[in-house]
Amino acid sequence: MAASLLSKRTALFFGFTKLNSFLPAAVQQIANYNPRPLWLNIKNPYIPDKESEKTPEWQKTEKYERRLFGRYGSAAGVDPTKLWPSHARLEELMAEEKEWHPPLEVKLENIAAREREKAQKRMEREKIIAANMAKMPKMIADWKKQKREANQKQREEKIRRDKLLAEARERFGFSLDPRSTKFKEMVAEIEKEEKKKRKLLKRRKREEEEGSAGTTAAVESSQ
Repeated sequence: MAASLLSKRTALFFGFTKLNSFLPAAVQQIANYNPRPLWLNIKNPYIPDKESEKTPEWQKTEKYERRLFGRYGSAAGVDPTKLWPSHARLEELMAEEKEWHPPLEVKLENIAAREREKAQKRMEREKIIAANMAKMPKMIADWKKQKREANQKQREEKIRRDKLLAEARERFGFSLDPRSTKFKEMVAEIEKEEKKKRKLLKRRKREEEEGSAGTTAAVESSQ
């Protein structure tokens, strides 16, 4: 009988051990947790003396009194009516509650307002995109025009530079470096001559126009 009981207990022990091997470590730790009892001296609790200079200031606060009352109850010797917040503090708590934990209707209204704001910003952004897309063909055409003008100007400058180099080679009998002082002086002289020619042509054109206008007026007066 004793041998049979021992064999059953042994089988039960090994079965439990085998079962533990399949359980996670966290579950085994929780199952084997044996907390120490919380010892509270209810009969002679520590009540700080507020009149003593040795008592820390934080043990003289209402917060610590609430803590004592919550731990020891009436044994703490704390008047529970003093633990209730004052009217000013109660209004502050209500204001904080209203600010940080508004009613469901206010939360829903705030969510709706944020959604409306997002929708408005999205519509404005879409309008800007649509306006820019409408301007895109003109912007592309302007860019192509500027590119053509820049290429044309570059070609004209190259032709002018080659022409000046050829003229310098013909004038001096050898090629000049475009960065040299002699070449720059020659270019300045040519530009001065061209400016003088343009000014002379402009004056002749004006004289011709004035002469033509005077002839027309004379003919009209004779008639």
